[in-house]
Amino acid sequence: MTSRIPPVLRPEHPSSCSLSQLVIEFGLEHRGSLAGLEVTGVTLSTDDLQPGDLYVGVQGAHAHGASFAEKARDGGAVAILTDERGAELAAGSGLPIILVDSPRAALGAVSAWVYRTAENPPLLFGTTGTNGKTSVSYLLEAILKQLGLITGLSSTAERHIGETTVVSRLTTPEASEMHALLARMREHEVRAVAIEVSAQALSRHRVEGIVFDVVGFTNLSHDHLDDYADMEEYFEAKLELFTPEHARRGVISLDTPWGRRVVEGSRVPVTTITSLPDTDAEWRLELLDERAEYTEFTLHGPEGRSLTTRVPLIGRHMAANAGLAIVMLVEGGFELEAIAHVLDRDGGIVAYLPGRTERVSGDRGPTVYVDFGHSADAFENTLSSVRRFTTGRTIMVFGADGDRDPSKRLEMGRVAAEGCDILVITDHHPRFEDPASIRATLIEGARMAENRPEIHEVSPPEQAIRVAVSLAREGDSILWAGPGHQDYRDIRGVRTPYSARDEARRALAEAGWA
Repeated sequence: MTSRIPPVLRPEHPSSCSLSQLVIEFGLEHRGSLAGLEVTGVTLSTDDLQPGDLYVGVQGAHAHGASFAEKARDGGAVAILTDERGAELAAGSGLPIILVDSPRAALGAVSAWVYRTAENPPLLFGTTGTNGKTSVSYLLEAILKQLGLITGLSSTAERHIGETTVVSRLTTPEASEMHALLARMREHEVRAVAIEVSAQALSRHRVEGIVFDVVGFTNLSHDHLDDYADMEEYFEAKLELFTPEHARRGVISLDTPWGRRVVEGSRVPVTTITSLPDTDAEWRLELLDERAEYTEFTLHGPEGRSLTTRVPLIGRHMAANAGLAIVMLVEGGFELEAIAHVLDRDGGIVAYLPGRTERVSGDRGPTVYVDFGHSADAFENTLSSVRRFTTGRTIMVFGADGDRDPSKRLEMGRVAAEGCDILVITDHHPRFEDPASIRATLIEGARMAENRPEIHEVSPPEQAIRVAVSLAREGDSILWAGPGHQDYRDIRGVRTPYSARDEARRALAEAGWA
């Protein structure tokens, strides 16, 4: 399992910092001598620990990180930062201990100090919302590249440093990893970074020590209620990004009612955008043309300014994501005319979004899309877009995550059934749940729909996509939602190698479609 976990990207030439100076600057209590000790990195995990690190012991779901103090010492940690409980657990390690009330809350500021990420930072763009965060982040990076900048990206799918790419672990990395990533980006002269910011990242202090130049809000819909008591608590977690501690300016989509709530609750200056014809906003997106290859739109702004371009993705929601990205760049100091010039020069936004309504089929046979969407709202938007370009039937394949928000499963099943002609329900990441039980709930939801598609229950997903392809004809479309870009399935805690894109292509080839 460990070998499949992507690496943490750290600076290649780390600077050393005095631990004595750290406790002085932060006014911290410590036990044991810090004289002469230098720290070059910060980590929460002994698996990622490198000699010279400050090891941070945090209370986890099953154990306190300070329980692994001796392992951290043997791996080359120079000291431990933890709370009183952790100090008791780490006392036998012989390492100096730095005390804080909340190690997780302190992690960002301490990591920023060690990695010096506040010194000459790049332009920082952060995007939050239930759906569209990844797409906006990729579109931001794409336009920044077209403007001639060396860019960085941190998303659910990947981390980018210029032309270097690694697969992501979490939507937003832990604060220590985030600051290490930014330090590595500085070494490679990255000038602008797009970062996807999840609600959990805000609740768990993963972006502490970072002040974004511009933050964006896409939308809010039912998701992650295994982490939050209700939608109000989920919303409050997102709203935290729109505070002076995290951002200087914001751009807010009014395409869902929650956008207006963000405007009202924001503590930083904001501007607004909408793709809805009956909603007032400072920026308005007008859809011009929708094709299977691209979506064309005009962005109308204040003082009669406008920009017409296209995004190489299907759907109004993708045009809305592109519009949000453009306005975030304008708020970040780029001239709309300069953005319009490079997009006109290049024939639109030049972007590849892995696993976001990604076509994996050829010119003959059914059209097959693989998508990362895993909520009812995402299903509704993507199915609507796929149906628009389907001359035959729409077939949907999907499963649901195990050990994640079960309250959204009925609605996922219902929305999927409403939007397709044939529905194939299968498994995704069962984790430690019974996959048959998950499928049963999804089928129950599907049978609540007014539309009555043909329903098939097929496990495992390798077989499910083959059943979908066997049912398909020329002119049909298959949308496989859930796996998207991911290259594994989580089965009882083991990351099993797996690619929906490769499986779909193999299924098509076996059926005789090029």
